[in-house]
Amino acid sequence: MAVLAVVTSLSLDLPLRDPDGFLGPAYLRLPILVGGAFFADLIPRTIWRSHFDPRQFKRQARLIVREHWTRERIQLVLIGLLSFYATYVSYRNLKNFLPFLRVKPNGDPITYDNFMLRLDHRLLLGHDPATVLHHLLGTGVSAYVLSWVYLIFLPMVPIAVIAWVVWSRNVSFGYWFVTADCMAWSLGTLSYYLIPTLGPNFQAPYLYKDLPDTGVASLQDSLISGRHELRFDPFINAVQSVAGFASLHVGITLMMALVAQYTVRNRLIKIVLWTDVVLVTISTTYFGWHYIADDIAGAFIAVFSFWIGAVATGQRFDRRGRSSHPTTTTSRVPVDVED
Repeated sequence: MAVLAVVTSLSLDLPLRDPDGFLGPAYLRLPILVGGAFFADLIPRTIWRSHFDPRQFKRQARLIVREHWTRERIQLVLIGLLSFYATYVSYRNLKNFLPFLRVKPNGDPITYDNFMLRLDHRLLLGHDPATVLHHLLGTGVSAYVLSWVYLIFLPMVPIAVIAWVVWSRNVSFGYWFVTADCMAWSLGTLSYYLIPTLGPNFQAPYLYKDLPDTGVASLQDSLISGRHELRFDPFINAVQSVAGFASLHVGITLMMALVAQYTVRNRLIKIVLWTDVVLVTISTTYFGWHYIADDIAGAFIAVFSFWIGAVATGQRFDRRGRSSHPTTTTSRVPVDVED
């Protein structure tokens, strides 16, 4: 992904951009992420294991570092975060280049939105998916709830990576998640170029005129304005982030839930993640981010990435795929078949 982003940047003579540069340069954010992951694990566990006795803090902290922060764990954290960040930044830049690469002879970007709109109507026997959801769920409180669900995805992406590389019970589970995550972002990028679309809200905004002014509405206005500005001035300090097929909100959240189903013991976490998959999928249609085909493609990307990640990191599925166990081990984290 990184090589492809660099080659594309050079061929278009357009700069690579740090998509979240407003948070500071990458060379500062990455050490902060690594340090934050370390202290997010160390501090609460030290306090808990010392029973809130300050005299035990130092001793317990040393024990936790010795027990948990092994060489293999540190390697996982560094490799995992660097791989994710390189993939994600490349994804954002390749998405940014899309309107300049997939173009008609007259220079306008190629889109398949009209076809996708017709497909949605045929699948629902002449009805529009968003309109159906607006009638079923209403356009009041539900809009604000679904807006929050959709927007929480943004911080969930890096938090989930940190959670798996720091707290996975077996180091191979962390590699499984990171591999599946990077694969999903990469396949999502490919899908943008195969079938470029804007999304129903940008193609047919009249379908969403009854929705209130939520955080999602503000984000959509910002994204479409940024796309128009970038098309006329490719060198502005911004990235265009409008692409519909496939839905990576669906792809990434479903991939998280699938990996959690096989690697996490806590039932509540699994319930929360599967509930999030359902609500995110609904929100993508409710607000017009995606067509039905986008969500289906996102689900396919999730399942395929989950499986590829499992194979690549030595996971073996049991009971006709209903459970799994790792076949890889490390010097300090032995394989436990019951895990």
